[in-house]
Amino acid sequence: MINEHIKDAKTRMDKSIEAFRQEIAKIRTGKATTALLDGVKVDYYGNPTPLNQTANVSVLDAHTLSITPWDKNMVAEIDKAIRAADLGLNPVNDGTNIKVPIPPLNEERRKELVKLVKKFGEDAKIAIRNVRRDANEHLKKQEKDKELSEDLRHDAEAEVQKHTDDHIKKIDEMIKHKEEEIMEV
Repeated sequence: MINEHIKDAKTRMDKSIEAFRQEIAKIRTGKATTALLDGVKVDYYGNPTPLNQTANVSVLDAHTLSITPWDKNMVAEIDKAIRAADLGLNPVNDGTNIKVPIPPLNEERRKELVKLVKKFGEDAKIAIRNVRRDANEHLKKQEKDKELSEDLRHDAEAEVQKHTDDHIKKIDEMIKHKEEEIMEV
């Protein structure tokens, strides 16, 4: 029973880290990456569909993405979806393909992006601490219901704290790495 609570807490903490990883992947660093367009939904015959399911998205060079729709009728819809996504990108449509130039970031914008990464990191840390709190509450309830001794509860809480510390350290490393990536000129 104790191991189930600890395993559940660790799984939920892992999910928080994965959500954070996906969130910061969307933050552009001045280099072209297909992850920039992961959140873009295209109106594909009435259904909002992820861009990568309607076209081939590739990196042309360090500052340009290339999008080749599988259905040539979708070029205008894809162009419209990228503009509507409010990513600060201006796609260039040549009728059959779309090129998305990635503008270089100025110093002020880089600092704003670093603040955003730190905010997302703090949100992820809060989520991990909430998981720790929930796990500890379950353990205290088990102790109160006489399913668990005080020593076992204390040991389990120490293990949950160890997982919490490990996950927060991972988030700090990810923040540091992304900050270096953004500030690199």
